[in-house]
Amino acid sequence: MVFDFLKGEFIDVISWLDDTRDTMVWRFDRRGQAIKMGAKLTVREGQAAVFIHEGQLADVFTPGLYMLETNNLPILTTLQHWDHGFQSPFKSEIYFVNTTRFNDQKWGTKNPIMARDPEFGPIRLRAFGTYSMRVSDPGKFIQEVVGTDGEFTSDEISFQIRNVIVQSASQVLAKSGIPVLDMAANTADLGKIIANAIAPQVGEYGLTIPEFYIENISLPEEVEKALDKRTSMGVVGDLNRYMQFNAAESMGQPGSAMGSAMGAGMGMGMGASMAQNMGPWGSQPGAAAAPPPPPPAPAGKAWHLAADGATSGPFTEADLAQWATEGRLNRATMVWTAGQDGWKMAAETELARLLDQVPPPLPKP
Repeated sequence: MVFDFLKGEFIDVISWLDDTRDTMVWRFDRRGQAIKMGAKLTVREGQAAVFIHEGQLADVFTPGLYMLETNNLPILTTLQHWDHGFQSPFKSEIYFVNTTRFNDQKWGTKNPIMARDPEFGPIRLRAFGTYSMRVSDPGKFIQEVVGTDGEFTSDEISFQIRNVIVQSASQVLAKSGIPVLDMAANTADLGKIIANAIAPQVGEYGLTIPEFYIENISLPEEVEKALDKRTSMGVVGDLNRYMQFNAAESMGQPGSAMGSAMGAGMGMGMGASMAQNMGPWGSQPGAAAAPPPPPPAPAGKAWHLAADGATSGPFTEADLAQWATEGRLNRATMVWTAGQDGWKMAAETELARLLDQVPPPLPKP
């Protein structure tokens, strides 16, 4: 009985098997028992073991199998002033830290982000996405975040990380200068900028952000509706032709109000045409009628000229014909008229026919 009591008084094997997905830190339960010098410590892959002795951070163990001795407890040995070969039991708190990635963490803006869009002016944006976090410095994480918490989960730190992300995301999106309509094509680059911006502050907690994603950047509902209308107008194109197409399509639907109205209109048009063919009342078909007036003569083109960095005009073709005979208009003169694709040399336009009529200079005697 005495032997069993003494055997239970000391801990020989220290390890942690984690069957959860959200536990970041778990404190080894000593139940008032001392740790035997020479006990075995098992640290599995994705874990770290942190020793806290009398409230102070001591040794940190990475994955591996250890026999606790003064040789591999250098900080604790220094704190306790142990001699080499010290064999007595000691009391120390041991925290196992999960160093794997905690994925699918959510973030999002609670309030709209005010930004200045080059096309729409001041505008409000919302954004959300996901990220992953990992403990990179177990000792610092215990000191800065966990404290004496016996079981620390990812939910207890994710809220603070979200605040850090939203603050940086607001600044990056507001200063990016990227038009709202182009942000969807730049979410990957914006995500990298935000991740780099939050790295120093998150590092103060002993954490890193291995992955950061922006899933969506959205506008207020009323702005999205206005954009939808604008998009619809762009798809429709020429509004007059669109209305004509709708009217023609409605004509082919019997019984519709538009079809009836269009049918009546067509009937009236046909009646008017028949009346015109019959001529004035009392006259025979084919009787002479007043001929319609001739169409107005088309207006000539107006031309503009560019010389010495300045433009002049508009001028008529008659003016330019006179200039060509005087030598003030040549083939290299830059000209422009309505409907022309940019400025061109006169020789490349229809003015070339005016230049072709100009006689060449007299031969030198």
